[in-house]
Amino acid sequence: MAKTNPGNFFEDFKVGQVLAHATPRTVTAGDQSLYTALYGTRFALQSSDEFAKSIGFTTAPIDDLLTFHIVFGKSVPDVSLNAVANLGYAEGRFLKPVFAGDTLAATSEVIGLKENSNRKTGIVYVRTTGRNQDGNEVLTFVRWVMVRKRDESAAPPETVIPDLANHVAPSDLITPKGTDWSKADLALSGSPYKWGDYEVGEKIDHVDGMTVEEAEHQLATRAFQNTAKVHFNQHTESQGRFGRRLVYGGHVISLARALSFNGLGNAWAIAAINAGTHVAPLFAGDTVYAWSEVQDKAEVEGRADLGALRLRLVATKDQACAAFPCKDADGRYDPSVILDFDYWAFLPR
Repeated sequence: MAKTNPGNFFEDFKVGQVLAHATPRTVTAGDQSLYTALYGTRFALQSSDEFAKSIGFTTAPIDDLLTFHIVFGKSVPDVSLNAVANLGYAEGRFLKPVFAGDTLAATSEVIGLKENSNRKTGIVYVRTTGRNQDGNEVLTFVRWVMVRKRDESAAPPETVIPDLANHVAPSDLITPKGTDWSKADLALSGSPYKWGDYEVGEKIDHVDGMTVEEAEHQLATRAFQNTAKVHFNQHTESQGRFGRRLVYGGHVISLARALSFNGLGNAWAIAAINAGTHVAPLFAGDTVYAWSEVQDKAEVEGRADLGALRLRLVATKDQACAAFPCKDADGRYDPSVILDFDYWAFLPR
């Protein structure tokens, strides 16, 4: 009798189903170093224990997106092993900082299902929650993914599309306790610009580009224990839609976030993920550029030392962002756009 796991297909999911994901993962300083090596992130809070201590942390926290990738990776074998593509995100909230030595585990609840008209695939909506070794929630987010059917003739489930918030309300943002961001030495952070220096509607070209190599995106996806076939198996993907392996969408998010340091060097922490769309695929050999737009500003209740910016981060491939391409008059994305990512970030005031 077979003991291997073929992964869940679309007809295996039920609304209300709770999936407990293997395998718990202890995060180490080595993980943070590898993350830095892969993406070149330079934010001072995650780079320096001494900088973190200067504003009240016990040590440098793990990069928020590294936490996201690890928790996301836990969910892949149960949610998206047989995925065609990961489509989007909503209602993501970073609830508690993660530090080297913490152990992360994850569960997901199926909150929506919709079969596609081709009868070959369907959309699965899940809410995934990551917890540390003490059972405290550190991260929660919704994502939806297109999953293959095992049997195209299988009867479709009742369509349930969750009602998701357009964005996380500023009042729901969780700030790190016991910290005072006003004490930071901005000469060490690499940017003089604080929360009050940014205006709604302002656009920032992050200037630099980064070419993706086959080895690095494979290494990153393995490091996050993301087992989705579309990222690894050239034997199967050569017969697929694109004829080659896709770069993991989270790899694109981290590249764009790292590039955003040039212009947003004091956006030290991601507070929430409002929305995100992987507009087009990325492949090894493509070069990623990024720009950001300030969509909103919010004061944080009880905190005079920091504020929140709502940022739209757009990544493009093989086209610099000086002209800020995005959508045409009919709402169609420019062919260069690969990511449209909406998030809240904390900055010192």
